[in-house]
Amino acid sequence: MSLEARRLTLGYGGLPILRDLDIHIPQGRITAIIGPNGCGKSTLLRALGGLVATQSGQVLLNGHDLTNLRPKAIAQRITLLPQSPIAPEGIRVNELVAHGRTPWLRPFRPMGREDHAAVARAMDAASVADLRDARVFDLSGGQRQRVWIAMALAQETSWLLLDEPTTFLDLRHQIDLLKLLQALNRADGRSIVMVLHDITLAARFAGHVVAMRGGQVIAQGTADEVIADDILKDVFGLETKVITDPLHGSPLVLPL
Repeated sequence: MSLEARRLTLGYGGLPILRDLDIHIPQGRITAIIGPNGCGKSTLLRALGGLVATQSGQVLLNGHDLTNLRPKAIAQRITLLPQSPIAPEGIRVNELVAHGRTPWLRPFRPMGREDHAAVARAMDAASVADLRDARVFDLSGGQRQRVWIAMALAQETSWLLLDEPTTFLDLRHQIDLLKLLQALNRADGRSIVMVLHDITLAARFAGHVVAMRGGQVIAQGTADEVIADDILKDVFGLETKVITDPLHGSPLVLPL
């Protein structure tokens, strides 16, 4: 199942944010979207998730225009976790994770056996099963982020879109979260697209990288192809020296 945008233009209040953008997200891989603040990364992610209307162009899921799919049908195929989601006050972990089953429930019908099993699988995968009865508000930032990931996993879609999932996390929790996503991708081939600010972490964990500037895609390809001195200067206006990480073999960015 492929996910792509063709000649996509959209914005808010009549001002275009994405302009004539073309992008192809490979299936079954981790894709990182990088670029300066305000370049349209989050808007692109929302468009790929079918949450914003296009002014022109198309977003295609397996060749089908998202505008022709009902919101529930999209939610059964694509999960989008926004930046810094807010949990209802007093909600407990198992209750929040269960919200991920909403697209699969019939109106006025409670969750069934398979729904409860999906919630349990998601909590196990995100390593939050031992927190099931805890209040989300009482958890640390890293724990809360894992709970949100569990909710997204409970939705059981082929595509998982994450907007800056490492925001507000310390370095250890950033690495832990990215390792979790990497493990999920390797375990079942789930397609993951995430907006990241840390270019070196994007290079280490993503098999496909998209670099944006000014509402357009400047480069897309493997980390070795995209995370290069000339492209980073074009995208960020920053002089860098990209070397090979001696531990992981991925590009390592040294700002000059």
